[in-house]
Amino acid sequence: MTIHIHNTLTQKKEEFKPVTPGEVRMYVCGPTVYNLVHVGNMRGPIFFNTVRNFLVHRGYKVTYIYNFTDVDDRIIAKSIEEKIPASDVSEKYIAEFKKDYARLAIGPHDANPKVTEHIPEIVNMIQRMVDRGVAYVVDDGEVLCAIDKVPGYGKLSHKQVDELIAGARVEIGSHKRNPLDFTLWKPAKPGEPKWPSPWCDGRPGWHIECSAMAEKFLGNTVDIHGGGIDLIFPHHENEVAQSECANNAPFVNYWMHNNFINMGKEKMSKSLGNIMLARNFMDEFNSEILKFWLLKNGNNDAISFVC
Repeated sequence: MTIHIHNTLTQKKEEFKPVTPGEVRMYVCGPTVYNLVHVGNMRGPIFFNTVRNFLVHRGYKVTYIYNFTDVDDRIIAKSIEEKIPASDVSEKYIAEFKKDYARLAIGPHDANPKVTEHIPEIVNMIQRMVDRGVAYVVDDGEVLCAIDKVPGYGKLSHKQVDELIAGARVEIGSHKRNPLDFTLWKPAKPGEPKWPSPWCDGRPGWHIECSAMAEKFLGNTVDIHGGGIDLIFPHHENEVAQSECANNAPFVNYWMHNNFINMGKEKMSKSLGNIMLARNFMDEFNSEILKFWLLKNGNNDAISFVC
């Protein structure tokens, strides 16, 4: 019996055929570690663990990579708030995530790469893009991806570039050649974490990290890439642009996205302040109830939750 997957890229159900027969390479975007995870953050880990288990049950050898974003504006802001180094913030919340994840009693990932441990791979990928004319360096050392050099930009999110440009905002003094050009490497501000690069001392942009880590652990082409539906644009769209321009190869064959969890009629999110922490749910109810509740709903449906 064949397996069919709904592919975000084609918006169709397709027969699943991995690059290497009998093996599946899967990458799922993990958390940015600046706070405790809420119930909505657990939908992805629970759902994609089920995908992994199903594939293993069907006889596939699965390599499952789930990353931690451990350098980010929000982590830096938290470090200022708590008056501790940004690295201490990220390590603190990685440890807290692992505590919550352990309570779910689901399988471990094959690797949990951190951005800060893969700066050389990130710099290498950016350099390849610069060398191929897909990225450009501006005066302060910032490196940007030139989206007009990216064939088929918008194909994952099914967005029209002209419409995106019309609605884009460009900051005053921006060095962008196109309003949609996005940052690959940014110069560090005073007191921020930074690493050396050919362009300036700085840190990676958000999107490049997953492209570089997926390449390191899974090669140029990934069988399944997963994440929340909110990541389709711009994060995953930009991952496609980076990886395919750097490697001249298809980045992902099957894209899978889980939908939101709603608190009442609004998306559950830290920014809206309507969250329920995963650990609080498990304290009040049970981790098995959390898994059942998230899995019994269709993965493409938004789940409404009333506390």
